[in-house]
Amino acid sequence: MATVIAVTNQKGGVGKTTTSINVAYFLAKAGRKTLLIDFDPQGNATSGLGVDKTSLTGDMTDVIKGQQQLEQIIVKTEHKNLWLAPTTSVLANTEVEMAQVDRRFSRLRMAVDAVQQAYDYIIIDSPPSLSLLTVNGLIAAKYVLLPVQAEFYALEGLGQLLETMKLVRKGMNPTLELLGVLPTMMDSRTTLSNQVHAEIKRHFPGKVFDVTIPRNIRLAEAPSHGIPIGVYDKFSKGSRAYKALAKEVIDRVEAAQPAAAGEGTV
Repeated sequence: MATVIAVTNQKGGVGKTTTSINVAYFLAKAGRKTLLIDFDPQGNATSGLGVDKTSLTGDMTDVIKGQQQLEQIIVKTEHKNLWLAPTTSVLANTEVEMAQVDRRFSRLRMAVDAVQQAYDYIIIDSPPSLSLLTVNGLIAAKYVLLPVQAEFYALEGLGQLLETMKLVRKGMNPTLELLGVLPTMMDSRTTLSNQVHAEIKRHFPGKVFDVTIPRNIRLAEAPSHGIPIGVYDKFSKGSRAYKALAKEVIDRVEAAQPAAAGEGTV
């Protein structure tokens, strides 16, 4: 069964989609069959993997509406072991349409359950809000990976997200766990970045990844070429950081179940 990880933060601009794409890529590179679900109506994970949205015969909107099965809309990427469930901006309209339908909070989980045996990891790129779509992602996931930007207001609003996670655990997904907090856009040369990093560690003892993601121009450039950073510039600081993060994710997830996954390394 796949390990399902929701990459979530209700704040925009924290590196959420960049993290989703590159963690998925390096997990695939490590020999893990990986599905990236673009569940953000902006569809940046779809374009960030070079998929032409105009050529799609179905996307996550059709899945959530029950018009297509998840396996029907999945596309194989150019990268070995990496598949994508694409999204277009039409997904934004789905929340209003779903407001009164049955099982509106568990639509994604039902879709994911049907394909779980085909993958080792399923990464969900959630929207930057605490919306119906985000809650669907939390209910579908086993773990939450929380990117937090190393800036002054980094921790503001996280209490609301953690409270939402708590409610999801009490209600529809009692096994949901925080896999780790990921400091992003770090500049270790500045006092502010180091202070924020220390504050994040104080708020999340034992849950902050050892890896931090640096500010890196190559990371910013890669999406415009429709490729992960590991393809665009595998020797860049950003690529090395995400490669190390994927290894840390594997170590955290698979430590208790070493026989359940492949033998590949990042």
